[in-house]
Amino acid sequence: GMLSLPGFLSCGKKKDFSLSNEKDAHTSDSDENLERGNWSNKGDYLLSMVGYAVGLGNVWRFPYLTYQNGGGAFLIPYTLMLALAGLPLFFMECSLGQFASLGPISIWRILPLFQGVGITMVIISTFVAIYYNVIIAYALYYLFASFQKVLPWSDCFSWADEFCSKTRLVSDCNATLDGETIHANYSFITSKNLTCMNGTMNYKPVQFPSEQYWNKVALQRSSGLDETGNIVWYLALCLLLSWMIVGAVLFKGIKSSGKVVYFTALFPYVILLILLVRGATLEGAMDGIEYYIGRQSNITKLMEAEVWKDAATQIFYSLSVAWGGLVALSSYNKFHNNCYSDAIFVCVTNCATSVFAGFAIFSVLGHMAFVSERPVSEVVDSGFDLAFVAYPEALSKLPVSPLWSFLFFFMLLLLGLDSQFATIETLTTTIQDIYPEVMKKLRIPVTLGVCILLFLLGLTCVTQAGIYWVNLIDHFCAGWGILIAAVLEIIGIVYIYGGNRFIEDIEMMIGKKSRLFWLWWRMCWFFITPVLLMTILVWSLVTFSPPTYGSVSYPAWGTAVGWCMIIFCVIWIPIVAIVKIVKAEGNFCQRIVRCCRPAANWGPYLECHRGERYSHIVDPKKEKEHEIPTVSGFVY
Repeated sequence: GMLSLPGFLSCGKKKDFSLSNEKDAHTSDSDENLERGNWSNKGDYLLSMVGYAVGLGNVWRFPYLTYQNGGGAFLIPYTLMLALAGLPLFFMECSLGQFASLGPISIWRILPLFQGVGITMVIISTFVAIYYNVIIAYALYYLFASFQKVLPWSDCFSWADEFCSKTRLVSDCNATLDGETIHANYSFITSKNLTCMNGTMNYKPVQFPSEQYWNKVALQRSSGLDETGNIVWYLALCLLLSWMIVGAVLFKGIKSSGKVVYFTALFPYVILLILLVRGATLEGAMDGIEYYIGRQSNITKLMEAEVWKDAATQIFYSLSVAWGGLVALSSYNKFHNNCYSDAIFVCVTNCATSVFAGFAIFSVLGHMAFVSERPVSEVVDSGFDLAFVAYPEALSKLPVSPLWSFLFFFMLLLLGLDSQFATIETLTTTIQDIYPEVMKKLRIPVTLGVCILLFLLGLTCVTQAGIYWVNLIDHFCAGWGILIAAVLEIIGIVYIYGGNRFIEDIEMMIGKKSRLFWLWWRMCWFFITPVLLMTILVWSLVTFSPPTYGSVSYPAWGTAVGWCMIIFCVIWIPIVAIVKIVKAEGNFCQRIVRCCRPAANWGPYLECHRGERYSHIVDPKKEKEHEIPTVSGFVY
């Protein structure tokens, strides 16, 4: 219960005269937690979470996966995996951050042995922040390129080579000449005024202008990772601009970013709706949508393990669990915020966005297939090729194409930016927890320093071999490093800290819930989610393939660099565990037991929230990570 002492009642509001009267940019009078600050209101938090979870993957990965894995039928494993693998982790991370008001590294006071997991999350987030902003830079480049009467990728202009063509060129086919079927090259057939028989045409290998524009103009792509080439100056400028936007938005921490997300998180929905309405009114749109979700739907696909693995992996990456960002953003919540309903809301919004985006993408691609007389399956793509080749080409076929192009790339920009805000917020939150005094005085220089450093590291990704680097970091770091972190996180909290103890912690924040309510979460946390994650992890290690970009394979040293990156990310897990055990006291078994117990300062951040269960806490400000001398107080 609450301790009825005068000092405890006005949680966090009590005047602390030692603070003197200097006010901070990142806290305000209405905050419960005057040291770290809180979200100004619930909307700031929810939209930041939605902005973080909803990213480029929702637009460029999900629709393609659906199309590949049996159309509408894919929504069945997708929804199941959301409930079994996505939501439980999401809810767990939000509750963790909110309960202790700490970022992803300091939160491991809960289980000092596993603090390396937090370090791994933060390092992976750093790698991702480097290349994610490069993708935002691509979007900016295309955004600026859209300000022209004629879109530069709508035709083969001066930069194109002899393979560039807007239409497919027939090289040879069968035709009937004097009652006999002959096979001849196309120029002969046209000179004799014959017509090709259906289905016998062979086409010359051509590249569409949008593809050549992406490779030759935007990226100036070299032949492979070996050939670095120069820095592409206009991409470097776009990268600088995107870092300037991020720095400007985060200069006051969540107080400033919480306001910007009202625009960056909500406006993409307006644009998606506009693109959907525009797309749905086009000829051939129905073909595209049928490919996405309609008659191609193939329930038998659900017998394939691959489909379930795709659904689970997509949910896992799409919700941004285990990157540390959810813990960081939730750590600024007030203690009694209902993190349960928040988790449900953000997860459902994220998945609904993915499905919705699919309609906007496929209706326009269906039209392009109709115009260029190709089957939809040849037009569809995922990842960079969808965002910077297929979809821009489709938009260039519409009247007023610069407008649609501008809207689309503006949407990509916003989708990318708010995910980036949250990722950088994760890094600054981590710094704040380790050096609170530094951040109090120097928040702005520190934030700018982080941005400048990551900009400089990102310059390798805007050389002519830049796209290969982006692809390499994505392939390794955003791959199973995150899975390892997630598996350890859930096992550590449920089996070592104690799932039931964790549930009691959550009930301190959101009130008592029925046994039936917790039955589902217990089933997921104790059994289903860890088993699912282990399965995906083992699967992705077994089926691991060396990285390729399109048809370009990587040199051996490139793959080696990739392995070094991922090892550098996860090596901290054993290192920190060993250091903690060496520093502990007692014989080996006692040391391990000590490291598996929460630190003395684990618990709610503010005294007034600690109640009976955490009344023994040593105040974190007075003592850092000391063990409790006695074991009493831990009789659970």
